[in-house]
Amino acid sequence: MLLFVAADPRECTELVSQWQGVRKLSLAVNWARAGLWKGRETMVVANGAGVDRAFAAVLVAPKPSAICNIGFCGALDETLKIGDVVVATAVRDVAGDRVYETLVPRGMKAADSAVVASIDHVAQTAAEKRQLRATGASVVEMEAAGVARAAEDFGLSFYCVRVVSDLAGEDLENDFNAALTEDGRFSVARLISGALANPGKRFGELRELRKRTALAAKNLGDFLGECGFQ
Repeated sequence: MLLFVAADPRECTELVSQWQGVRKLSLAVNWARAGLWKGRETMVVANGAGVDRAFAAVLVAPKPSAICNIGFCGALDETLKIGDVVVATAVRDVAGDRVYETLVPRGMKAADSAVVASIDHVAQTAAEKRQLRATGASVVEMEAAGVARAAEDFGLSFYCVRVVSDLAGEDLENDFNAALTEDGRFSVARLISGALANPGKRFGELRELRKRTALAAKNLGDFLGECGFQ
């Protein structure tokens, strides 16, 4: 079995649309689906943002032969654009000061290959992104290190494929860290409440982010459709 691990179901929808016999799974995670993909039993779980929630998702899923972490990410490399797909050559756990090696999918279309920085919060500012870029990473996200640690513990093949949803040179107007709830989801009520402080910029950013993530999810699903995993 092949297992995909994400934070949010929106990161998975285009991938799951390619499967046959899709069914809902009752697991101790926020969201889980299984189906047949390329003649192979495949599962995806989305358990919210954060390294610990990603690690926990792997623990409750049936043991796979390979794991792939997928989802949105922030660009650190200024040449990356919205919707660009990045295949990790390594995942750097910034808080744990660990580096995990990754495998590269077979038969994939052209994509950027890069080191992924995995941190415990949303990188909100261009200044923080520059600091992370100085470590040699090209993108930043919040779950890959947890999936990598689980794959190492179980001796499983590990992949990481991410897609850019915010740019290296921009600050985020909304406080996404303040909107993050204990279950790893972003509270719509908290985002709306925070956006009221500066509605022109913050609501505009939320509308733009919705467009960006729709494009990113489509590009990610299309890319994964061309890939092979051992």
